[in-house]
Amino acid sequence: MRTLADKALRSLREEGVRGFLFRTRQYIKKHTGHVEHIDQYVDVLFVNGCPLPHPYRYRVQHQREQLAILGLSSEEVYYEDVRPEMVSLCRTVIIYRCPVTPAIENFISRAKFFNKSVFFDIDDLVIDTKYTDQIPFVAAMSQEDKALYDDGVNRYRRTMQLCDAVITTTEALAGELSGYMKEVFVNRNTASGTMIALSEKARKEKAKLKEAGKTVTLGYFSGSITHNDDVELVLPVLVSLLKRYKQLRLLLVGELDLPSELEAYRGQVLFRKFVDWTHLPSLIAEADINLVPLRDTIFNAAKSENKWVEASLVGVPTVASRVGALAQMIDDGQTGLLCSDAKEWETALSRLIESPEERRRLAKKALSHVMQHCTTETAGRNFREFIISHRPPTIAFLTPSLLISGGILVALKHADILREAGYDVTIINMDNRPGSPAQVPWAPEKYASFLADKTVVQAAFDQGVATMWLTTAFFRRGVIRRPCYLVQNLESGFYDHGTMERMGANATYCQQGLEYLTISRWCQDWLRERFGQASRYAPNGLDRQAFAPAERDWSGRIRILIEGDSSSEYKNVDESFRIAARLPEDKFEIWYVSYQGKGKNWYRVDKFFYRVPNEKMPELYRQCHILLKSSILESFSYPPLEMMATGGMVVVRPNGGNMEYLKDGENCLLYVPDNPDTAVSAIERLAADEALRQKLYEGGCRTAEERDWAKCRESILALYR
Repeated sequence: MRTLADKALRSLREEGVRGFLFRTRQYIKKHTGHVEHIDQYVDVLFVNGCPLPHPYRYRVQHQREQLAILGLSSEEVYYEDVRPEMVSLCRTVIIYRCPVTPAIENFISRAKFFNKSVFFDIDDLVIDTKYTDQIPFVAAMSQEDKALYDDGVNRYRRTMQLCDAVITTTEALAGELSGYMKEVFVNRNTASGTMIALSEKARKEKAKLKEAGKTVTLGYFSGSITHNDDVELVLPVLVSLLKRYKQLRLLLVGELDLPSELEAYRGQVLFRKFVDWTHLPSLIAEADINLVPLRDTIFNAAKSENKWVEASLVGVPTVASRVGALAQMIDDGQTGLLCSDAKEWETALSRLIESPEERRRLAKKALSHVMQHCTTETAGRNFREFIISHRPPTIAFLTPSLLISGGILVALKHADILREAGYDVTIINMDNRPGSPAQVPWAPEKYASFLADKTVVQAAFDQGVATMWLTTAFFRRGVIRRPCYLVQNLESGFYDHGTMERMGANATYCQQGLEYLTISRWCQDWLRERFGQASRYAPNGLDRQAFAPAERDWSGRIRILIEGDSSSEYKNVDESFRIAARLPEDKFEIWYVSYQGKGKNWYRVDKFFYRVPNEKMPELYRQCHILLKSSILESFSYPPLEMMATGGMVVVRPNGGNMEYLKDGENCLLYVPDNPDTAVSAIERLAADEALRQKLYEGGCRTAEERDWAKCRESILALYR
């Protein structure tokens, strides 16, 4: 409780009542189980680290509105609620005023691993104490409070320097930030549609009330306690004007004490407390002239022109210091008046106090300029182009599930190669069964992924890759600009004749508007011959380092490995076990590995392995002498290639897919389909003939070397270019 109380007091002191209330709401949400849940895939995810509502509104909500107007979707999350998996749900991350934390550091690292663009957004020089030490309010802090404040400033900088580039509000601020970051982009603060609507209402109400008005009101709208020092800049001028013009009123809004110099004119001074931003237009409209005095410091030069914009929207002209963004944005004498010293301030204010026509002229021109150049609707194009120009191509791989299979592993390997080449790759898992994992269950840190049916996709992918026939349905959602189909097998063959599934699978091989890709020469042939479909080919490969060869001792009991799903007809595992049943038990041991079916009662199995993680398969191969593989239908059969890569022997039933790399008597022994005796003979030959084993060992190693993923990399990248 003491810690919580200390945090509350510190928040009140540093962030004011509004900031304290904002942070309190966030705390209540977090500690009552309410954590913001991002369930949309969007173009941009904003991570907000600022508890103050006014800056947050301009730099998160208004920038989101800019992007929405120009067709880019976005979401936001408070930095304390960030979860690692949120990286998978966006193309770009913008982190606003967020101090570094272990969670944020991990989030940025993960985003960069997946080639997401990560930007830091900052609207003040709170990234180095050499700047914040110049603020009188900060300089007046106690040693303990200042140490805490300085730590926050340094943590902002550390977050910024983890990012790819920084987005900021003014050229002066950009100039200072360029000393810390290679790339700085200026996206000025803009007025939102709601601000414009509220200001228009306030402007109309003011026009009715001010027709017969005899007083002239100067308005000073303090943004925070740090602005007190700026009032002193024009104090002598205000005293002079209040003394000279009895109809003059001074409206002070915010955390300001009445300076002693103005005590004699207290009857002409009006005070207002901070109001919610939705009431601010009406409050500003009470003034006839908007005052924006700023001392000429680096810190002030970096500030934005918000006060001029807000006043212009309600038809109030601005007199401001010739400093930073105000000097750049205000056309002196046309959209406002700029002053460099007390004399210019007194001249400018006297001019406007005495001339309602001049006030109206300046206000009209300022309003016109702001509406044309300073709103979310009119000033977002460069921001959008900046974001788009920095994001890499994005590719979505559509998978029916994330259970281990040869086809899934190939798709994920392609995803790895593309990510390593700089692409933004997402795995979209279409498995809608209850409890299906959104992330790849056996390697969640390696893949950006989400569940298709539990995620609203609001951002388009540059390219999408269907990996099996059922996943082509995702293209109908219209969020893939370039749809491709990675054909890895004749999947219609998995189903009985006359079934809807068989017809549906066949129908996917002759679709217009799809680019067909494949990893099998056999698939390339039947796509062309049966469906008239041209396709591009890249060879399958394997990780030679993981599947390194090992010598076997053939003097004892010989271990035969059978691999495949016993419930799948096309895997034809029953034939392998009919062959195994003909082998003498004292000479041959049978191991069985499966990812789906767990075997049948009549199978002769000495040791069973179920759903072995892919990274553990090489060692399993190395513990066996012979792989017996009897699949009927394969586009590219991995187990024989993996077994020969580890130095083992392979006895295989030939099919269209595995004949791409299998050579009978050179790197394997083929047996006659549906003839178990020929398989038994091949196994017995291997057990007895050392010279044959040596020949097949050398041929198998050569074949595996030719299929190293490193040698296939360029061909695979070419598929997606």
